[in-house]
Amino acid sequence: MTDGQAMTMPVTERRLAGTEDLDLLSTPDLVRLMTAQDRTVPDAMAEVATEIAAAVDAISDRMRRGGRLIYLGAGSAGRIGTLDASEIPPTFGVGPGLVRALIAGGPGALISAVEAAEDSVEMAVADLTGIDLTELDSVVGLSASGTTPYTVGGVRHARALGALTVGVACNSGTPLAADAEIGIEVVVGPELLAGSTRLKAGTAQKLVCNTLSTLVMIRLHRTYGNLMVHMNATNQKLYARAHRLVELITGRGELEVDTALRAAQGSVPVAVLVLQLGVDAATARRRLAAADGSLRDALSASA
Repeated sequence: MTDGQAMTMPVTERRLAGTEDLDLLSTPDLVRLMTAQDRTVPDAMAEVATEIAAAVDAISDRMRRGGRLIYLGAGSAGRIGTLDASEIPPTFGVGPGLVRALIAGGPGALISAVEAAEDSVEMAVADLTGIDLTELDSVVGLSASGTTPYTVGGVRHARALGALTVGVACNSGTPLAADAEIGIEVVVGPELLAGSTRLKAGTAQKLVCNTLSTLVMIRLHRTYGNLMVHMNATNQKLYARAHRLVELITGRGELEVDTALRAAQGSVPVAVLVLQLGVDAATARRRLAAADGSLRDALSASA
């Protein structure tokens, strides 16, 4: 391969300089090398902080008006989107359809590679049609290369329907970023194993998803400070966490907190309002709803 060919090749496909004899290194040296590469990912993310913030605000605005956040990707990128989407309901107490993910090849592709599916634009259009995409929805396309037909085609289709589109890639000047309303290109450089984009590129995409979904939920009042007060207390561990959150916010004793939480059916914000305002659970729920789910606003409005 000539130097010119190497320069035109996407950075995610290039060989990392100085690692040509990777298999000859000792295991400790391999670990140090890999962790050193991973440490570069947050710096690359910081370079696109403005674009990420713009996406958070735009997605939040649509979701306040009834829209959904939808991740779209193939292979590793699709699995990363699915992982993030699956964590949102238990963490923030929202319905399972508010944040969802579509992966090329369908649910089976989560555990077994369906490589050819990523080349199908038609499949992306069908998947988006199948969830009744609207102009209030936000579609976040994930593709390390930024060229995956399933993802690029899906983003183009979503934008044509009026949905907000965000393209997350790990190369610069990608079709995905160009075709999306907001392009986020986290250029992490060549992988330790050339072309293995489940490594740094995968980490970058996971961090972007973490940031988008978490900050959107903060903007939608699903937290109180840095506390995930709208979490679902669906097992013993999570009930204990809810108990600690109510104790932390109110300063009340264990028995009072337990009584309030049971009356609130495990809802941390409702239990806090019961204790802090001296109201019953039904009144607390109405106050919380009137404050659009914001515990801070419900407390301050009542004061």
